[in-house]
This record gives sequence, structure tokens and C-alpha cells, in this order.
Amino acid sequence: MSIGRPCHLRADAGAPDDITVDGKPPESDGAAERCAETTYGATEEDAERELEQEKEVPPDEREAMLPNGGGGGGDAGEEEGEKPETRLFRRRFAVLTVFSLYSLVNAFQWIQYSIITNVFTDYYGVDNDKIDWLSIVYMVAYVPLIFPATWLLDRKGLRLTALLGAGLNCGGAWLKCASVSPELFGVTVIAQVVCSVAQVFILGLPSRLASVWFGPQEVSTACATAVLGNQLGTAIGFLLPPVLVPVTPGNLELTGHNISIMFYGTAAVSTFLFLLTVIVIKDRPPLPPSQAQAVLPDCPPEDYSYKQSIVNLIKNKAFVLLLISYGILTGSFYSVSTLLNQMIMACYENQELNAGRIGLTLVVDGMVGSILCGLWLDRTKMYKITTLIVYGLSFLGMVVFTFTLDLSNIYLVFFTAGVLGFFMTGYLPLGFEFGVEITYPESEGTSSGLLNAFAQIFGIIFTLIQGKLTTVYSPLIGNIFLCVWIFIGTLLTALIKSELKRHNVNMGANSNHLQAVSSQKVGKSVVRSCPCSVTGSSLVGTFFSLASL
Repeated sequence: MSIGRPCHLRADAGAPDDITVDGKPPESDGAAERCAETTYGATEEDAERELEQEKEVPPDEREAMLPNGGGGGGDAGEEEGEKPETRLFRRRFAVLTVFSLYSLVNAFQWIQYSIITNVFTDYYGVDNDKIDWLSIVYMVAYVPLIFPATWLLDRKGLRLTALLGAGLNCGGAWLKCASVSPELFGVTVIAQVVCSVAQVFILGLPSRLASVWFGPQEVSTACATAVLGNQLGTAIGFLLPPVLVPVTPGNLELTGHNISIMFYGTAAVSTFLFLLTVIVIKDRPPLPPSQAQAVLPDCPPEDYSYKQSIVNLIKNKAFVLLLISYGILTGSFYSVSTLLNQMIMACYENQELNAGRIGLTLVVDGMVGSILCGLWLDRTKMYKITTLIVYGLSFLGMVVFTFTLDLSNIYLVFFTAGVLGFFMTGYLPLGFEFGVEITYPESEGTSSGLLNAFAQIFGIIFTLIQGKLTTVYSPLIGNIFLCVWIFIGTLLTALIKSELKRHNVNMGANSNHLQAVSSQKVGKSVVRSCPCSVTGSSLVGTFFSLASL
């Protein structure tokens, strides 16, 4: 059996070879059902004999004949026409916990420099923009590397991708320990680059992990929890560095000692989590957790076209709108997080510690929003309306934060930052899950990877422009710039056409128009790996498909 998901299904209403995934075919059609595992070259008498045998099968056994897709249902069940067996395993909670924890550490390493920008500029003797780039490099590295990373996820599966993420995160943390010297700024840059590469193998995994390990009534909550780990890491990154590395003017030796404590502690935790990753994380459970996972065929890797999967996503207009709107809001969050220290310091003197606490408030409230949104989606499946409402409230939160930042009331900033964080960071898992729904059955890793890539692109652009506007003019001008873009993103979100493809398969609706997507030449192995019931016009479509080989 191949690892990961080397072949996917594509929703295609006009496909000539429809595949019935769930539900009983119309009786009026009069067409005999036939399993797709066909022996080519069979005689006409053999075909008639098979039809007679199928007519003897009771109707309740012929219903919902789903392809097993390597989920572990077994061939025996398929031959009897039963639904593939699905089951939830306790191990899924351990997998989710370990992933969330090493994602937490990676996010901590992203923000640990920028939240105490003034300390690192004094220690290394560099300008603010050099420290800003230690955060921006996370975004820069992600864009070119996301395509090989998602390709690897599809080809080799969840385990190898997770090991790369945790391993590189650990390596970068130890390399930072060797950079604690005023003249070794270049070493800390290299270390941060290594951590940024690790992030490429982390950010796109939440929706894939949730889909592969969790059932339909908990998948959105699981995705939100996986994203929660990254958000919690950002929150700790806002809180701990100002405490561990306080301002010590004129005492570089003490500053270096404090930085060493932070770096060595991070490296020790990263090492422990890497070992847990080796032990705990597997590609998939022995049995699929849902019918949506069960219907995905386990085709040979050579039959899978990653390029075609990307093309299918780009042709999906709803997903393109989501790409842009997700990139705008998430990029705005990245920009605000990176420049928060500079914004607070420009409006409130000697408030480094409070700047970290405000950042903590921003993210912790967002974590609460993430969990609540995940629970809400699992209960209602109202993806578009929830996404639109949260996006609109994020815009309002950004407006309020912008115009109350410089009112000389630091406690008001705590409140407005908390409101902004609740909606802005609470949106992150919504975007992931909405993307999976409207692009199913394409790979969750590919759709999430593209969403994150656009978030990084917008994050780079917004951070550079807002940083310049904040330095040259004021934080007010920089924040107004973001408000305009978030408003545009709200309008784009309203235009997204909501089609819940994964949910429909789990509910047994609209599941008779799925066909395999592989390389351009479809071989017998693809057909034989997708046992299914075929009716009416699909027999004709199958005949012409085979005749064209």
C-alpha cells in the first residue's frame, strides 16, 4: 500500500463515468450494478452471468458501495457490497497533541525576536529593520518551499512531513544557542532561516491531520485545536521573551546571558518534542475515520499528478477568492504581530513588558475564538456565513484598534487588541476548513499549503509597507492601510460560492459524480483500486474510456 494520498477524486458534474459513492441508484434506470474491479476481455456470457448474480443480491446490501481507498476496510467487505468500516482511534489525540506542541515551539521562535526588537538591536548593533527580517524570513521561506513540501506530503505522507518539521525546528533552536555573541548576528539569521524552513512542514498540516485522524463531527474542532498550538506559541512568544530578556542598558554580558537562557530552554523543549514525534505520529489510522476518507482511492503513486491537482484548485473560482481573502486577513495578522512592539513603543514609552502582554492578549483571545468557531462549524456546518461574519468583525476590530491606539490609555489598548485577536486569529481555522470543503476531494495539504502561501505573500508585503508607514509617519497611518485591505477582503469573502463537497459525501449527498484524478493516461490500476457501483450512463462512459486506451 502506498503512503499518504497518492491519488484523489475530483468533483465533476459532467463526468461521463460517474461513480456512485453513497445512496441507492434510481430504480427506474434499470441498469445493473457492477463493481469497477472488472476483468478485461470477459465474454458476453460471463457478463450476463454476472448480471444474474447481482440481481440476486438483496437491495440493502447493494446500497452505499463505497471504495475503500486504502483506509483499511478490507477486500472482503467490498466484495460483499458493504460500506467500508470506519473507526476512531484514541491515538488521534496523542497525534494532535504532539503536533500542536512542536507547532507551538516553532511559532514561539518566529516572534521571539520582534517582540523585544529594542533589546536585540542593542545587543547585535543592528537597525530595527534587520530584526524585522528575522520575522519576515518565515514568510519569505514559505512561498517557494510550499510546493515541494505539499508534494512531499502527498507522496510520502504525514509522518515524514511531521518529522522534517520537528527535526528542522530542533536543529534551528540549537543553532541559535551558538549565536549568542554581539558579532554573531549572521549565525542567528541562519538559525532563523532553518526554523522558517521547518515552518513550511508545519503550517499546512492541521487540516490534513484532522481529516485523516478525526471523524466528521469533530474534524473542524480538531483542525482548530491544531491551529491553536501555533497561536499559543505566538502568545508565549509575546509573553516570555520580555520576561526572560529584560532591558539591561550598557550590560551586554548580562543581556547575552539572558538570551542564552531563552535559547537553551527552547532547544531542550524542541529536542524532547522531536523524540515524541518519532514515537507518536503515524501517516494514518488502520481504519478511516469517516466516509469522506473511505471513498478516496489508494492508487499507486505513479498515477498521481500533483500538477493536475494544483490546476484543479486554481480553476476553482470559489477557492481563488478564498485564497486572496485569507491571504489579506492572515497577512494583516502577521504584520500586526511583527510590528506590535514598535507600535506600542511609539505611543507609550517604556512599555516593553506591556507590549508583550498586549500581544499575549491578542493571541489568547484568538485561541478562544478558534475553538468556539471550530465547535460551531462541527455543530452547524455553516461555513460561509460564519467565515463572512468573523471577517467582517475582524474589520471592525481593526478599525477600533487603529483609532484607540494613541489615546494614552494602555488598558484600552489591551481591550481593543483582545477584540481584534478574538476575530482575526479566530478566522485562521475557518479558512482552512472552508478551503477543504470547497476543494474536496483534492488534498487537504495542497489547499492549506496554497492558503498559507498567499498569507505569507500578503504578510511580507503588508509588514514592509506598514513598517515603513509606521516609521516615516505614524502607527495610525500604517493601521489605516491594513483597514482598507481587510475591508476589500470582506467583500471578496461575500462573493465566495459555498459548496460543501466533503460534508455532502459524509451525508451521502451529491456523491455520485466523483472520478479519479491521476496522470493524463489512466491505467487499469486506477479502475481496479476503486470498487464502486456503476449505473446507466456510467457504463457507457466507462466503455468509451477503456476503448480510448
